[in-house]
Amino acid sequence: MMIIPAIDLKDGRCVRLRQGVMQDETVYSHDPAEVARRWEGEGAQLLHLVDLNGAVDGVPRNHAAIESIVKSVSIPVQVGGGIRGLDTLSSYLASGISRVVLGTAVLADPALLEEACRCFPGRIIVGIDAKQGKIAVKGWTDVVDQDAAAFVERLAGLAIHAVIYTDIARDGMMEGPNLEGLRRMVRACPVPLIASGGITRLEDLKQLRMLGPKVIGAIVGKALYEGVIELRSAMAASV
Repeated sequence: MMIIPAIDLKDGRCVRLRQGVMQDETVYSHDPAEVARRWEGEGAQLLHLVDLNGAVDGVPRNHAAIESIVKSVSIPVQVGGGIRGLDTLSSYLASGISRVVLGTAVLADPALLEEACRCFPGRIIVGIDAKQGKIAVKGWTDVVDQDAAAFVERLAGLAIHAVIYTDIARDGMMEGPNLEGLRRMVRACPVPLIASGGITRLEDLKQLRMLGPKVIGAIVGKALYEGVIELRSAMAASV
């Protein structure tokens, strides 16, 4: 199970939010590329970037920060936030991004996901963000009446790399992941899963690993930035 440091970008800075609330931020760096180099230096094999402004606005807003990160590291980078069309998706992949994360667009335009998977097989990730099991969209500002576990069943047959499942109530709260929600997703999801939200202790990673081989990764954010988890220790605990 891969440990994937998160770099959440807002107004060009590296921040963390509590439960996705844009006004409830902690700024960790004004130089996201430096943060990326730090995680690479500590052994990260992949970075997870989120354009928070883009997720809310529906178009990418942190181009400069993302470009600087891609140029600063040699490890793969995946990006989500505000990717609502094939042109944006194609541009990201052409710029050196390894994979893109589609969230809101998957519900708003299912045909886009199918076309993206045809054009870029294995380079598309579906981001499923949930509040009390229901999918949230538009930077978590709207919740739709769609059960997350039921929705992912529809992804069978598409050339998707993985699904990222984030429990919004746990995100940035340092309270541990929603293991029951993840168990439901493991049972329902036809593709590999990446867990996100609330991962705080090494024990959390061990519990995620016990969910089975379908869980291929864990995105860790605040616990790394606050020094509660050390990246190398997390990587050792996930083996």
